[in-house]
Amino acid sequence: MTLDEARTYVLGEAARRGIAAEIVSERGRELTVRAHAHRIEQLTQAVRGGVGVRVIVGGRAGYGYTEELSKEALDWMLNEAVENAGLQSETAGFLPAGRVTPRAEMVGDRLEASLDTKIQTALGFEGTLREDKRVKQVLIAAYAEREWDVSVASTQGADGSYRRGVAGLFASMVMQDGTSLKQGYDDTWATGIRDLDPGRTALEFTERTGRLLNARRLTTGRYRAYIEPKAFTALLSAFVPMWNGKAVAEKKSPFAGRLGASVASSLVTLIDDPTLPDGLGSRPVDTEGTPARRTVLVESGILRSYLTNSETARQLGLDNTGHAWRGYRGTLGIAPSNLFLVPGPGIDFRGGVVITDLSGIHAGTNAITGDFSVQGLGLWVEGEKIAYPVEDFAVAGNFLTLLQSVTALGSTIEWDFGMRIAYGMPMVEVRELSFAGA
Repeated sequence: MTLDEARTYVLGEAARRGIAAEIVSERGRELTVRAHAHRIEQLTQAVRGGVGVRVIVGGRAGYGYTEELSKEALDWMLNEAVENAGLQSETAGFLPAGRVTPRAEMVGDRLEASLDTKIQTALGFEGTLREDKRVKQVLIAAYAEREWDVSVASTQGADGSYRRGVAGLFASMVMQDGTSLKQGYDDTWATGIRDLDPGRTALEFTERTGRLLNARRLTTGRYRAYIEPKAFTALLSAFVPMWNGKAVAEKKSPFAGRLGASVASSLVTLIDDPTLPDGLGSRPVDTEGTPARRTVLVESGILRSYLTNSETARQLGLDNTGHAWRGYRGTLGIAPSNLFLVPGPGIDFRGGVVITDLSGIHAGTNAITGDFSVQGLGLWVEGEKIAYPVEDFAVAGNFLTLLQSVTALGSTIEWDFGMRIAYGMPMVEVRELSFAGA
């Protein structure tokens, strides 16, 4: 069977048996072309996919999935989900009433180019990286494509689907100046191959890593901080669960019960918008079939919304924001799509530390309390100018306090992409952070 035929069959069987069912089908395609020493080191292509079902039996939710689309496999999947539902103790499960949403084709010809063109893109990218004399070793230099076709339908009337894809360049290199060595990793993504500029991107990557050579130890202290977009994305991504409706309902978020309260500087407006025409994470529906919509999470410092699916919206007595997410092999969860911080008029340096890179994010952050302590690299600012790079420091604080201490925002957004979620961030100036160095 095709994925569409499998979906029709499973929903028909569920209806015949009087079972409420929701089916998510997915087909993914990946292409990665890695260059090394001016030749192609590795070329990998993969296509994978399957279907996953969620059933509600007596208020109990059960899941099953299969990558084989035979009638026997689909029957097994449905039976497995029903059996799993019988093992659950929670009896408040339900499927939301759905509607038909037109299919969205968001790839078109954006990824269409000959394989040779894609190979040359990777080779040209690596070649430009090596033109910088400080580059001693290129560990990775690659062109990549990621494409996913998702559909969701239910016995409750939901029916929606879309195809989205991205193209990207990523690299890791070792740079040297005298005795100073620095290894860097960087990536960039766009909605099509023609939106990539391998030459310029290679120069930007080497500049970002090269500026950190010959770094000095940072003296321990409290300094004004300028957090670059990629570093702020890394930090924010660890604290997105604060807005997760499930965490809020379980009182595991510091934002629980605080809608309408001031939680950040008046400069902060945070939005998730899955409807952006060229958004890397755009989608017309979530994985319950709920139509996508723009959601303002924080508006001028005021907490306006959480991210919810049908289940958490009911628990909280709020509108469903359409942020249900699950892969065909997973269970119901919540995730943003194109999450961005609205930029400001710009930033003027006034002394302090530019934080360029953060590491140890997941080990050093706590989304329940907001506390963080992570390793960083950066640049020391004297007056209005960058003086020299700094390293061997940890930066610590509380994310809620950080949001309240934002004093300026850069005028442009840089987009990062990973796990089908896009983050758009400007540079963020924070009044003061604690740095532990020499």
